[in-house]
Amino acid sequence: MNPRFAPNIGRTGRLIRASLGVGFLAVAVPAFSFHWLAGAAAVIGGAFCLFEAQRGWCAARACGLKTRW
Repeated sequence: MNPRFAPNIGRTGRLIRASLGVGFLAVAVPAFSFHWLAGAAAVIGGAFCLFEAQRGWCAARACGLKTRW
């Protein structure tokens, strides 16, 4: 495994990121009716949050920021 994507969050952080990912994807549906760029941003954000949850990896923590979970 690439050390850049080594797991750095626990179960609670993974659940929070998975919830955020599902939330972003749910918002993407009505966002497309507002503007295609808003919908695309919500889909990309949701997919990235689900990636973080699946890997157990947090981009903010990888950059050195301290997160609560």
